[in-house]
Amino acid sequence: MPRQRTDTRAEIRETALELFAQKGYTGTSLREIAEGLGITKAALYYHFRSKQDLLADMVAPMLDDGDRTVRELEEQPGVTPRHALEAFYDTARRHGTLFQAVIADTAALADLGDVVPRLFDWRERLLRLIFGADPTHRQRALAVLAIGGLQDAAIMAGDAEGPDTAGEGADLRSIVVEGALRALDLPAS
Repeated sequence: MPRQRTDTRAEIRETALELFAQKGYTGTSLREIAEGLGITKAALYYHFRSKQDLLADMVAPMLDDGDRTVRELEEQPGVTPRHALEAFYDTARRHGTLFQAVIADTAALADLGDVVPRLFDWRERLLRLIFGADPTHRQRALAVLAIGGLQDAAIMAGDAEGPDTAGEGADLRSIVVEGALRALDLPAS
């Protein structure tokens, strides 16, 4: 029976993400991705020249979303620390499974070159939104703790839209953002 899929590239990305999440980037071969789709490895190579190209294609929307989120926050006059943290949490959560698959595998990070610098850039820009143009060493240290922890908690929550498996999706966001505000030594309300 012929395949009924219409967007093979999207199917490849979806299957690769599932396998990367299960086995890691390094532990997943292009052959396994092709087999998971029921296509030949040659058909996979038609769409992506290498596993690195596939991963870069998968990560591009996440990076664009993070850049867009931070840029939009910077363009909003009078953005509050709470709003900035909520927006960043939402962005990290939207891409939770991909973040998990990539960050857990140092080979994936090495293949992606600019991912880590962009994550640090987002953190720096959020720090300046919250504390101003010249943050102190103390504020920088608190931001590493707060923003890094917020990002990790959002990633832990996964890609799910709405409530997580415990039915606490919205509550988890509030809890994490309030914790980040406390870590930044800012009022939680």
